[in-house]
Amino acid sequence: MNEGFDNPTPAPDAPRPESAEQRIGRFANTLETAVAQVVKGQPGVVRHILVALMTGGHVLLEGNPGTAKTLLVRTLSKLCNLEFRRIQFTPDLMPSDITGTSIFRPDRAEFEFRRGPVFTQMLLADEINRAPARTQAALLQAMQERLVTADGHDHELSDAFTVIATQNPLENEGTYPLPEAELDRFLFMLKVDYPAERDELEIFQLHGATKTGDEFAGLTKQNLFGTGELIAMRKAVLRIDVKPEIANYTLQIIRATREHPFLRAGASTRAGVMLLRAARSLAATYGRNFVVPDDVRELAPAALRHRLFRTAAAELEGTSTDQILEDIVNRIPPPR
Repeated sequence: MNEGFDNPTPAPDAPRPESAEQRIGRFANTLETAVAQVVKGQPGVVRHILVALMTGGHVLLEGNPGTAKTLLVRTLSKLCNLEFRRIQFTPDLMPSDITGTSIFRPDRAEFEFRRGPVFTQMLLADEINRAPARTQAALLQAMQERLVTADGHDHELSDAFTVIATQNPLENEGTYPLPEAELDRFLFMLKVDYPAERDELEIFQLHGATKTGDEFAGLTKQNLFGTGELIAMRKAVLRIDVKPEIANYTLQIIRATREHPFLRAGASTRAGVMLLRAARSLAATYGRNFVVPDDVRELAPAALRHRLFRTAAAELEGTSTDQILEDIVNRIPPPR
């Protein structure tokens, strides 16, 4: 599909053309429907990943093993027609295994940089918290600047470069917590929970049946968009209107995280800016050209939960970050 996202000038008496945000909204609905053919019970996660793609941000998926996190990302890459690579993070993985390494070429008497798997459009960093911090940090520059520096030379990554990382809950054996600086590079941290009972039963029935072909059969022939469309979508969402009262509402949520007694570190100014940018993209997926308070409320947990750090008292009482965020959002009245 190669349609753009800029509205052409309509001919006299012609039907009103579909707006950019209406097309984005249609794509979002189609994407959720298509992904549901392969991955059951995760529609909200799919929409939020699309929001991250349009915002130019990276996503951290957290969930227990066996909740189809890897399958979800592979399906999205097929549908979005993006070059895809996967890195399985392990305790012995080296930084050069991610970014690449220099190889000496005797015929040229010089070193040649061999690009690593980070040089792609959609990178799946699978079980990222099974590798030590030194290896995790190899992604920092790539995620922030879309660059890899090696031997004093900068190597640019694709404009569409996106990291979707998965991690197991920290109580699982053999996991390492991600450094705070790396967590801040992720636009969203999304919880991938077990599917509802009805969806889980459908999964059991599907996998109990005899398979006759590829689980992605039919998807690659109907991919929704490619790199050009994704970049056009990113430009389109920048035109989504944000009223001053919506910006102020977002600001009050951010500042409240810095004053909550159960948080030892609140959200930064950058976190607020990214939340508001993501709210623009979310509004477009609902076919709107303006942001409403519910857009900010919907994305606040995903955009902030990994940027907040609880006090010892909160941990002792078993109060989760999501519960604290819910309390903050409920206490701040939305603009009318």
